[in-house]
Amino acid sequence: MLRVAIAEDDFRVADIHEKFLQKISKVKLVGKVQNGRETIKLVKSRQIDLILLDIYMPDMMGTELIDKIKKYNPSVGIIMISAANEKPIIEATIQQGVFDYIIKPVKIERFIAAIERFKNAKSQLEESQVIEQTFLDQYFGYVDSKQKLGQKETPKGIDPLTLEKVKMIINKCNKGMTAEEIGERMGASRTTARRYLEYLISIEEGKAELEYGDVGRPERKYYLYKN
Repeated sequence: MLRVAIAEDDFRVADIHEKFLQKISKVKLVGKVQNGRETIKLVKSRQIDLILLDIYMPDMMGTELIDKIKKYNPSVGIIMISAANEKPIIEATIQQGVFDYIIKPVKIERFIAAIERFKNAKSQLEESQVIEQTFLDQYFGYVDSKQKLGQKETPKGIDPLTLEKVKMIINKCNKGMTAEEIGERMGASRTTARRYLEYLISIEEGKAELEYGDVGRPERKYYLYKN
């Protein structure tokens, strides 16, 4: 479960972001605060994985808050959500290590994509003892020369980080897995899991076979081709 806090001085905007969070699985809102002082108090008193932070707070700038937040919770992730689009401000937040920056007004698709990307990255980091270069490339937005020359990218609805997570889940299992089993492990619905699994089949990285269980009902199980 991803524990998220909202630090936003406009309660109407905070309510909108809360409604967006409710559309994402395995996410729990642990608090909403409206100024810097309340933000620090919340960070000190609660376990938080991710903070959605505004720049313009009543008592201090969000850029000032980042270092204070990290002092009490060094591992917390921060996604800036602000109307501020001035270059110095955005440069400062990037240098302070924010995970993402979204300019208001926020589109729900962009919001959900940012949370899902953070959730998937956090999950992979926690589950892996050794980090693969492909994960780091995706995390830092690296595009190699083949991609620049037109290598096929993942289609709409297929997030590269989530795709890698699905592959990692299957690789850890020595037998085939159903879409429902994979969905449970990745924290998503069976429909979402099946979309990624069918995509792997379409690019010839996986296959599906019908297998009969104890009650005789066939199950569609997915496998990855071994390299």
